[in-house]
Amino acid sequence: MRRVIALIGLAIVLMIGGVLAFTSPPRLLSEYDWAAGGGADARQVTEGMPFGSHGQTLDIWAPAHPKASKLPVVVFWYGGGWAKGDRAAYAFAGRALASEGFLVVVPDYRKVPQVRFPAFLEDGAEAVAWTRDNIADRGGDPDRIAFMGHSAGAYVAVMLALDTKWLMDAGVDPAVVKASIGLSGPYDFYPFVKPRSIAAMSKWPRPLETQPIEFARADAPPLLLVTSQGDETVRPRNANNLSAKLRALGAPVELRNYGPLTHEEVVMALSKPFRSKGPVLADSVTFLRANLADEGE
Repeated sequence: MRRVIALIGLAIVLMIGGVLAFTSPPRLLSEYDWAAGGGADARQVTEGMPFGSHGQTLDIWAPAHPKASKLPVVVFWYGGGWAKGDRAAYAFAGRALASEGFLVVVPDYRKVPQVRFPAFLEDGAEAVAWTRDNIADRGGDPDRIAFMGHSAGAYVAVMLALDTKWLMDAGVDPAVVKASIGLSGPYDFYPFVKPRSIAAMSKWPRPLETQPIEFARADAPPLLLVTSQGDETVRPRNANNLSAKLRALGAPVELRNYGPLTHEEVVMALSKPFRSKGPVLADSVTFLRANLADEGE
């Protein structure tokens, strides 16, 4: 019955029009994804697991039929302008990656206005520490961990990969991250002009320390930076500028531009109902498999 109701809801939304569909909350999208069969090849193995020192929790998604005893791991951070979002609403992303053979950790983190920079990076680093220490008990390979995120979550995923301070402060060797994917993320946005970046970042006394582009380095882990011309929330220059700087340094980086897709459509393309919008999932999976390959395979 739940599946039927969700499918009816999806049909109504699609009948009303694509714009409404694309602005639906992530939680609603996760329901539609499930109704459309997005969870057929994935299962949730952990829900609301506590971690860190500030009451954070995380979910873990796994393949329904794993093909290996130790799976490659992806830590996925959701977006929301550092001010909103929650792990459960992004079940569609966890299911999408798990269906492709990854063990997927989706952690929560503290939000603005209760906190400011760098609290969300500290929480992200604590999620990585928990994953390193505990993921083997859930079928994951702690030697094959990648990061991924969308929007503000992409900021966390890329910043943790580039600025080694945050992982080191959490007692994690930065070499733990084998690759990172940023979907529509802000990496070069100082001076702060938008309300969300002002609220999240402007209290830090050294503003350039908030910018991922300032930490581009030749020995960075491989990065896949995704953007789109249709993104009016986080302009393509963020990915373009960071990609150019990394490439000039000789760092391994790939840049993908999905043309007319909007900021929201890029992450929605991970879900089964909207996967035809662009090859976001396929390109991400190709990148992850190339950088998380088991040397014994």
